[in-house]
Amino acid sequence: MVPCCLANITGDRFMNDSMQGKRGLIMGVANDRSIAWGIARAMHQAGAELAFSYQGDAFSKRVEPLAASLGSDLLLDVDVTSDASLDAAFDSLAARWPTIDFLVHAVAYSDKSELAGRFMNTSRANFKHSMDISAYSFIEVARRAHPMMKDKGGSLITLTYQGSNRVVPNYNVMGVAKAALEAATRYLANDLGPDGIRVNAISPGPMKTLAGAAIGGARKTFRHTEENAPLRCNATLEAIGGTAVYLAADSGICTTGEIIRVDGGFHVLGMPQPDHL
Repeated sequence: MVPCCLANITGDRFMNDSMQGKRGLIMGVANDRSIAWGIARAMHQAGAELAFSYQGDAFSKRVEPLAASLGSDLLLDVDVTSDASLDAAFDSLAARWPTIDFLVHAVAYSDKSELAGRFMNTSRANFKHSMDISAYSFIEVARRAHPMMKDKGGSLITLTYQGSNRVVPNYNVMGVAKAALEAATRYLANDLGPDGIRVNAISPGPMKTLAGAAIGGARKTFRHTEENAPLRCNATLEAIGGTAVYLAADSGICTTGEIIRVDGGFHVLGMPQPDHL
């Protein structure tokens, strides 16, 4: 039998109406290999209406045609480090859609030059900047999404990585930022639960994305995971998208505060498989 995540899976596997009538914002699409794009595509195929955010003209040129391919013309220019930019974006979103059902936060950043060498050499400036964009921005986004969800509930989803709780070479300050993001996920889940808003994080294994390519030794990490994970594979965009659909759809209505791993089972290992010791 072919392991499930190695099978010839297409978006059609997730075609259903579980997201019919739901609307949400996707933040963090960079190109058609982005995890956020895999999630957007799966949600669209499940019936959701989508809005997209981007930052600056360069990303606008990439995101606009992708959004259009899913029937969306609602694009918001957002700088997550700016309160004014966030306020303006959510005001524009609320003017079009007074309520939303879900939000996907796939936003992270660190200076590439500091994702190498020793973690102890992380600069104060890059530490603050990485934490601001990669962790704190989820809190700011949740605060603004809350009024648009509180009357009927909703789902907030962010993306993390196992470098949050295990040392991964060259991940450095991003591991600390992801640890903060996961803690924020749990605290937000507790804050927003009484209003029926679920807050969860998806933790894929290594991915061949624009962000993943910034990590030193990315190809070796990808290959190592693929060779040793119980399913002998890395996650696919389709698998991650399907997980996000579950979390945002009514089937995930009692799931909150979770870090859901989509990594072929790699996180359960204590050491590599015998052939790779």
